[in-house]
Amino acid sequence: MTKVQKGKYRIGWFSTGRDEAARDLLRAVWSSIEEGEIKAVIAFVFSNREPGEAAESDSFFELVHSYRIPLICLSSKRFKEIVGEGLRGEFEKEAMRRLEGFLPGPDLYILAGYMLIIGDEMCRRYPMINLHPAAPGGPKGTWQEVIWRLIEESAEETGVMMHLVTPQLDEGPAVTYCTFSTRGEPFDRYWDEIKGRSIAEVKRNEGDRNPIFQEIRSHGLAREFPLIIATIKAFSEGRVRIEGEMVVDSNGKPVKGYNLSGEIDQRVKGTLAK
Repeated sequence: MTKVQKGKYRIGWFSTGRDEAARDLLRAVWSSIEEGEIKAVIAFVFSNREPGEAAESDSFFELVHSYRIPLICLSSKRFKEIVGEGLRGEFEKEAMRRLEGFLPGPDLYILAGYMLIIGDEMCRRYPMINLHPAAPGGPKGTWQEVIWRLIEESAEETGVMMHLVTPQLDEGPAVTYCTFSTRGEPFDRYWDEIKGRSIAEVKRNEGDRNPIFQEIRSHGLAREFPLIIATIKAFSEGRVRIEGEMVVDSNGKPVKGYNLSGEIDQRVKGTLAK
């Protein structure tokens, strides 16, 4: 078990661990901590899957163990099979009981690929922020649902944000965000390829392999890592914090969201294929 140094900023990490992106996000933050860019520790990782449930989450758990981070697993699928209806409330009560072993709790709880909606009690108890693959005011849902909605709407801009977690899906106020254009090269030629085609046809014939889908995903994913790192850094340095249901700066002034587009663009410059 990782020993938490006194005075270190403590992070609780929530992830279903359902894909490679979940592993990459944890790797990125862990590397920034190891390199000293983020002066914090990950107190634990919580997952709503258990070992043996899926190959992807098993790979995620192996990564967590390799970093010697305490891992807490509670399968929401298995819990639902046992408890039935009323899953969220009972599941979260059990999850919070298991987290009591890490008191005093982390300073910040981060949802990074956690595929459950957080309920009222957990939102009130823990200062939680969520990584969402859209700009403020953009589509809600999973990253796949977001991208298909962007394509359906022929969106000219999208982005990534970290927002305060509330019981309403992806409705919490933005903490930090960045945006990017989905026009110009290399996007335009891919938009032209689907012109006149219905979304249903594109999904049926190509699905997630569609070039414009892949391009939007790659540009968004490239920004997720630096955004989450910049956000954690801001929290650990005291430049922003959560008070109740508000996000405030170091002077206690409410924050509507820091636009980090310029900084994030510089970080990802040259990392994406042209």
